[in-house]
Amino acid sequence: MDPPPGIPVTSKEGVVCKLRKSLYGLKQSPRAWFGRFAASMKKFGYVQSNSDHTLFLKRHKGKLTALIIYVDDMIVTGDDHVEIQSLQKYLASEFEMKSLGDLKYFLGIEVAISKHGIFLSQRKYVLDLLAETGMLDCKPIDTPSEQNHKLGIYPDQVPTDKERYQRLVGKLIYLAHTCPDIAYAVNIVSQFMHSPSVDHMGAVTRILRYLKVTPGKGLIFSKYGHTNVEGYTDADWASSATDRRSTSGYFMFVGGNLVTWRSKKQKVVSRSNAEAEYRGMAHGVSELLWLRRLLKDLGFGPNKPMDLYCDNTAAIAIAHNPVQHDRTKHVEVDRNFIKEKLNAEIVSFPFIRSEYQLADVLTKAVSTSIFLNSLDKLGMRDVFAPT
Repeated sequence: MDPPPGIPVTSKEGVVCKLRKSLYGLKQSPRAWFGRFAASMKKFGYVQSNSDHTLFLKRHKGKLTALIIYVDDMIVTGDDHVEIQSLQKYLASEFEMKSLGDLKYFLGIEVAISKHGIFLSQRKYVLDLLAETGMLDCKPIDTPSEQNHKLGIYPDQVPTDKERYQRLVGKLIYLAHTCPDIAYAVNIVSQFMHSPSVDHMGAVTRILRYLKVTPGKGLIFSKYGHTNVEGYTDADWASSATDRRSTSGYFMFVGGNLVTWRSKKQKVVSRSNAEAEYRGMAHGVSELLWLRRLLKDLGFGPNKPMDLYCDNTAAIAIAHNPVQHDRTKHVEVDRNFIKEKLNAEIVSFPFIRSEYQLADVLTKAVSTSIFLNSLDKLGMRDVFAPT
C-alpha cells in the first residue's frame, strides 16, 4: 500500500503501516473512493456530468455510453456495445468488480424490460416491509391518506414509539422512489419525526394498508415518439394545521413518461393562495431547468419552451406581468427568476383546469375516484396483477 500523505517514504525493509481505524469507519472514505473512481473514469475518456456528478458520459462516432454510480453499485447503458464491453474490462482491471448481466435489480428496485417498455417497482421491498410490521394480513384500503385530515402537533397528543416511527417513515421515504402515489402521505408523516403521536402512527399504518392493495405497483416507461419536457405544479394554501405553511408539489414528464416528482411543505408562510402557487411554480421551474441541463448532456436537449401547467390564473398573471407591484414585492426573487426564464422562452405556463391537474394528489388527500384516475395518467401499473 502507498503511505498516506504527510508520511515520508522510507527505504527500510519490513516497515508497515499499523491500521488504527477501518476504511469504512472514516468520514472521508466515501469522498476518497469517489475521487479515485472519477479520476479513473476521466482517464478512460469519460466526461463527468455537471447536472449529476455520479453520471459519466462518453461519445464515440455518434454513439453514447453512460455510467451512473451509487457508492459501489453502477449501471452501464448506451448504444455503443463495443465501448460497453471495453469499459467493463477496464473497470475489472482497475477495481475488484464484476458484471451482473442485464439490469434486473438495483438498490431494492426491480427492473422488468418488455416490448411495452421498462417497468420499475419495489415489490419485494414492500412485501418485506409488510412482513416486518405484521401487516401482511391487514385489511387493505384504497387511498394512502384520509381526506380532510388535521394531522399536526398538539399539546395533548398521546406519544408513540419514536424509534419505530422513525424507522418506518425512513423505509417509506425510500419506497417513494418508485411510488409517487404515496409521496404526499409520506411528506405529511415525515414532518413529525421528532415528536410522533398515536395519530401520526395511525397515518403510517394507513399507508401500509394501502400498499397491501397492490404491492407490485410501479412506473412504466414507454416510447411515445417524442422527448418533450413538461410539468404540472400545484399548491394547497395554508394546509399545515401546526404553522399554516402551504404544501406544494410537482410532476415532471420527459417523452410522456413521469421521471421526477416532489411533495414538500413550503419554508415560509404564504399570505394568499396565489403566492403559495407562485412559490410552487418557482420550484417547478428549477426542476425543469435541471432536467433541461441533464438532457442536453445526454444529447436530447428540448428545442422548444417547456410547459409547466398551473391551475391558478392569478399566479400565471403575476408571471406574465412586466410591472412590479407592492403586492408581489415579498416574492420578488421568485418573480424575477420566473420572468427571466419566461422572457428567454425556456418555459411557458399554460392554464389547466383543476379537474385535470395531476399534481393535485401531491398537495392534498383526494377522493378515491380522483386518486385512481390520476394514477392511471401518471403511468402507474401493476404488472403482477392477474389479467
